[in-house]
Amino acid sequence: MPLHLPPLRTGKPRREHGLISPVEGARIPFAVIEGEAPGPCLVVTAGVHGSEYTSIEAALRLARRPARGLRGCILILPVLNMSALRKRAIYVAPEDGRNLNRMFPGRPDGSFTERLAHWLVSEIYPQADACLDLHGGDLSEALAPFSLFPRDSEASRELATVFGLPIAVAAGGEGYTIDAAGRLGKPSLLAEVGGNGVWTEDGVGQLLAGIERVLAHLGMVHARPAPAGPVRVVTMWAPAADEDGLWYPAKRLGEAVQAGETIGEIRTLFGDVIATIAARDAGSVLYTLSSLWVNKGEALLGIGTPVA
Repeated sequence: MPLHLPPLRTGKPRREHGLISPVEGARIPFAVIEGEAPGPCLVVTAGVHGSEYTSIEAALRLARRPARGLRGCILILPVLNMSALRKRAIYVAPEDGRNLNRMFPGRPDGSFTERLAHWLVSEIYPQADACLDLHGGDLSEALAPFSLFPRDSEASRELATVFGLPIAVAAGGEGYTIDAAGRLGKPSLLAEVGGNGVWTEDGVGQLLAGIERVLAHLGMVHARPAPAGPVRVVTMWAPAADEDGLWYPAKRLGEAVQAGETIGEIRTLFGDVIATIAARDAGSVLYTLSSLWVNKGEALLGIGTPVA
C-alpha cells in the first residue's frame, strides 16, 4: 500500500481513489478529482470522529463527483479515523485514546493522532487553496446545523457565509483542524450537520450543497448553485462537566438562554445534585450532550451568542 498520495495535479481530467498509509498503523481512503482546466485545490476531510456519519457519507458521495466541468482539483479524505469508524468510538482514536481534533499541529514523533495531525499539516494543507472539514454530531451529541471558522480570518468567514449553514461560529482556540489550516494561511471551515450517530439524506444534502457553493465561490465550477439563506455569526461557550455523573439538561436544542439561567444539572445515581450549570451569556443552544452519563471534562452543551 502506498504511503503517499498521488500527485494532485497532472494536467489531465481524472477521478482516482484508493487507500494510503500516511502514518504507521493508519490505512485510510482517499479520492482525487482533477478537472479539465487548471485551478484551485479544495481539500475536504471527514471522519475525524469516526461516528459522525453524516460527514462521512457526504464525503464519500463527493468522491463520486464527475470531473467534467471542474477547474482545479478536489482532494477528499472521507474517513481520517478508520479505526474509530470500525469500533463506533466516540470522539477519540482507539490507537491512543486521543481526540484528533485537539491534536493539531501534531508531532512527527508523537502518538498516533499527533502523527496523523502532523501529516495533514505538513503534507496536505500546504497543497490546499481552501480546506473544508466535515463533521456531524457524535453518538452522544444532538446539534443544530452550524459551521465554525477561525475568527481572525475574513476569507474563512466568507467561506462560512457561502457554505450556508444557518449559524457560523467565530472560533478561537488551538488544536483544531481549522486553526492549523488557518495558521498556514488557508481559508478553512468546519461544518457540523447531524447528531446521535444518525445520518439522513437531508443532512448529507446540506453538506453537499454547501460544498458546491464553495466550489463556485472559488471559481472551480461555472454553475451557480442556489444561494444560501441568511447566516448568523455567533461566538460559542461550551461548559465542561466538573464531575462524573448523570446529566440533566434544562434547555432543548435551539432554545433561547438568558445569562445566569440554569441550563442543566449533574446528579449522582441517587438523584443528589452535585453541579448546577448556569449560562455565562445569553444565546441559544447549538448542541447538547444527549447521553445520560457524563464524564468529568466532557462538554455538556454549546451556547451560541450573536456577534454584535
